[in-house]
Amino acid sequence: MSTYAQLLEKAVKDFEKAHVEDESLNARELLGKALGCDCRRFDFEMRLQDSADGVVQGEFESLCQRRLSGEPLQYLVGEWEFYGLPFKVGQGVLIPRQDTETLIDTVRKKAPKDKPLTVVDLCAGSGCIGIALEKYLDCEQVTAVEVSDEAIEYMKQNIAINKSKMKIVKGDITDRQTALDLPTADVLTANPPYLTAQDMKLLQREVTFEPQGALFGGDDGLDFYRHILINFKQTLRTGGLIALEIGIGMEDEVMTMLVRHGFENVRAHKDACGAFRCITGFRK
Repeated sequence: MSTYAQLLEKAVKDFEKAHVEDESLNARELLGKALGCDCRRFDFEMRLQDSADGVVQGEFESLCQRRLSGEPLQYLVGEWEFYGLPFKVGQGVLIPRQDTETLIDTVRKKAPKDKPLTVVDLCAGSGCIGIALEKYLDCEQVTAVEVSDEAIEYMKQNIAINKSKMKIVKGDITDRQTALDLPTADVLTANPPYLTAQDMKLLQREVTFEPQGALFGGDDGLDFYRHILINFKQTLRTGGLIALEIGIGMEDEVMTMLVRHGFENVRAHKDACGAFRCITGFRK
């Protein structure tokens, strides 16, 4: 009978052979899921020398096979960390990414400090942006706008587990009517779909499992920025901050769009890898 350590070693080798990145992390996370414990905790390490329970072994091997078929690790685990907070994820919702933490860092630096803030987050998905901002800013009200019923169900769970008071508005940001249901905001944020038609043809296998509607931003990737600036500029108070995540290489186009729509002090901000990842501006 194998020990959990031996099962873990085999899984790491299988992932390495299949060119799965971070093979050790993947194997440990999935074994932790099968065992029902956090792979970062000491009790996980203590159990590695135990003889493997047959049910747990079967669950672990099944999870590994699903991962080898391309299913994202985050979906298999069912929960992922973003900005130090836990978020439920699964089929039908975009996975929170470290790149997006740049948006949170930037808003924390640039948001007004003179009063409690009203924040509106568009294309909210799992709710990670709005909930993180509520946690780390002085917020009077945070509202998340999302069109997908599946994503909204995850967002409700994330509001609960993070003890958030964020409000949800179901709405399509391509519809100007959606803006009428929103409060006047001091901060307007969005991580909209921004992949181009060419990007969609070259998706990594794992990304194909995520909702296409949360990825595809039109032929040039800029469709949702156009809708945001046309439909939601009036949602932002005079002097309010807009912060938008962008795809690599989009900084010039999005900055130009903000300037044309009357925003000032428009700036691009780099992520941890040195790529421009976030554009900010203030409404005149």
